[in-house]
Amino acid sequence: MNIATIGLDISKFAFHLHAVDEEGRVVCRQRLRRGEIIAFFSSLSSCLVGIEACASPHHWAREIQRLGHDVRLIPPAYVKPYVRRGAKNDATDAAAICEAVTRPNMRFVRIKSVENQGFLMLHRARGLLIRQRTMTSCAIRAHFAEFGVKVGQGRQRVDGLVQMLDDDQLSLPTTARMALAALVNQMKEVDRQIEAIERELAQIQRAHPVARLLSSIPGIGAITAMALAATVPDPTMFRSGREFAAWLGLTPKQKSTGGKDRLGRITKQGDSYLRHLLVIGARNVVRYPKARSRVGGGWIEALLERRRPVAIAVANKLARIVWAMMTTGEYYRPTSPA
Repeated sequence: MNIATIGLDISKFAFHLHAVDEEGRVVCRQRLRRGEIIAFFSSLSSCLVGIEACASPHHWAREIQRLGHDVRLIPPAYVKPYVRRGAKNDATDAAAICEAVTRPNMRFVRIKSVENQGFLMLHRARGLLIRQRTMTSCAIRAHFAEFGVKVGQGRQRVDGLVQMLDDDQLSLPTTARMALAALVNQMKEVDRQIEAIERELAQIQRAHPVARLLSSIPGIGAITAMALAATVPDPTMFRSGREFAAWLGLTPKQKSTGGKDRLGRITKQGDSYLRHLLVIGARNVVRYPKARSRVGGGWIEALLERRRPVAIAVANKLARIVWAMMTTGEYYRPTSPA
């Protein structure tokens, strides 16, 4: 078969592909099982393969790329405009991917290495454990409140409740003590697992050159630096720091028409985990005067006089600094006060 471009729609077990030749004529439409993918692409000469960046795309991109094909990952939002009207099915999605991958101005997702995927899996596991710890601590507060013991929000106050559980003067039924003891043990185990992951991330960060470089920026610690280095292995895929900040969803939405610019809230597009970490770091920068002077000189102080809050604006600036340092390889130079 004279195949030039293939659109591959992946899933858990059933894969659909749409193949065209150099003139755009449909050559093949086929449904393959998971175990037939490698054998099919091994029998083809080198061609362009487009895959939607959804579940498990990096694994298949590496496997097909190893066979000599040019594999490109496309964000799902950029594939949707090419889906034809009518029934939505896997074959239609494969045809849309095949069409989208040939567009000259299409943006693609860089294929991650196995190591970077492992680093990001540590981050995802840590985020899940933190959510579980928050749920467990809220459950402990709620159960104590059912017996008239009310405390405010915060981990420190929950630790106080845990100490009260060992007090014999607190009148609690035996069954309630058993239920609370199970939740307390779970929270302690989750704490231990989170600390182990954070120690591993800190050790990896000290050995990773890009993460060590980014850690010199105020407001960016070992966890944020490692997440940035693993998620963005090639910063040159962005033309500027503003484009990198826009990819993270830290730029305002535009609803402009008739020559009038109307800017709204931030888009919140892109990687929500990186945006979350940068906003937390920006809040820490705004909180401390010394960090404010190192990041923005007098810019943050002047911004605080005009409006509040300013964490999103500072996060946008941190994103631009991150891109500049990743592209140049230079360490952070603190901004001198105006």
